Amino acid sequence: MEVHELVPAPGARRPRRRVGRGTGGKGGKTAGRGTKGQKARTSIKPGFEGGQLPLTQRIPKLRGFANPFRVEYNVVNVDVLEALETDDVTPESLRAAGIVHHKGLVKVLGRGELTRSLRVSAHAFSKSAKAAIEQAGGTTTVVASPYGDRRPPVRGNALANR
Repeated sequence: MEVHELVPAPGARRPRRRVGRGTGGKGGKTAGRGTKGQKARTSIKPGFEGGQLPLTQRIPKLRGFANPFRVEYNVVNVDVLEALETDDVTPESLRAAGIVHHKGLVKVLGRGELTRSLRVSAHAFSKSAKAAIEQAGGTTTVVASPYGDRRPPVRGNALANR
């Protein structure tokens, strides 16, 4: 006997009962659904909870907010500057070398060591990066942001805090 020769025993497979085909046979009229009521009807919308506020409406939406004044930087570490062949590092030269994205501001961070003096211009420096560049005999220049000051206008005495 092979697998393709296997068949169920005679009488083991019976056709399904076709309900709702008139009162003449078994399963006619109410078709096994009992009498009246919501479950005897055909359609209940998915997610309907009997009039209770559905789960999809109970869950809070729009969590948090996106800060329109957030400033994002493309970061470059000092060890990457060490590997560059030029001594004059600017955001444009970093973009041309493919180190940072063609859009956005550039910030230099202090991971790694610097063994030669560089003239580095960027939009921002970390304290450790500035210290590492100046310790190696280089200079740091902060470039003004092309977007200007994106912070919201200040009211009252908060001007003293800036």
